[in-house]
Amino acid sequence: MARTERDALCDLALQLGPDAPTLCGEWDTADLVTHLLLRERSPLALGILVPQLAGITERAMSRMKEGTEFAVLVERLRKGLPTPFGLDKIEARFNTIEFFVHHEDIRRAQPGWTPRELSGSDESRLWRTVSVLGKGLARNAPVGVVLERSDTGERAVLKQSPSSVVVKGLPSELTLFVYGRKEQARVELEGSDQDVAALTEADLGV
Repeated sequence: MARTERDALCDLALQLGPDAPTLCGEWDTADLVTHLLLRERSPLALGILVPQLAGITERAMSRMKEGTEFAVLVERLRKGLPTPFGLDKIEARFNTIEFFVHHEDIRRAQPGWTPRELSGSDESRLWRTVSVLGKGLARNAPVGVVLERSDTGERAVLKQSPSSVVVKGLPSELTLFVYGRKEQARVELEGSDQDVAALTEADLGV
């Protein structure tokens, strides 16, 4: 799935061009492609996770974007790296959700978007990952967070608390919600009005 989402993201980026909007704040598609390239090719991407180094990462992105044609950047991203992210297990572990979410960041920023219908196996891949990684993403939530698959009823507790909100939806939509795309995620929230409002306003994601 990491491979197919990478390819689909690259296809859509080329189709829309470098200036198309995304769900990543003020980033356009060129910014997003550059971010993904820097993430897997340069230690200067450390600013993605370390706020104190964000300026270094932003300058590296600007140099990369301004110095290379957009189509070339996209094809570099499509090719990926032979190591370490080219290894199947590492690719699946670190890139499946990364490329799925950013593919949707491009798709759902365009007018008239509709949810994709993913295969059951792809939904399960996302579920296995978000039910683990989501615990870190929900750590700052002001209430407990429980994910529930709308297709199977399976649940995963991301954060325990006396007051919790159950977030129901397909794993793909739950993934987008936990990764901070709450306005675009097609999910249902079950809990008290106060708890639901608190979770809706919370800063989830990386």
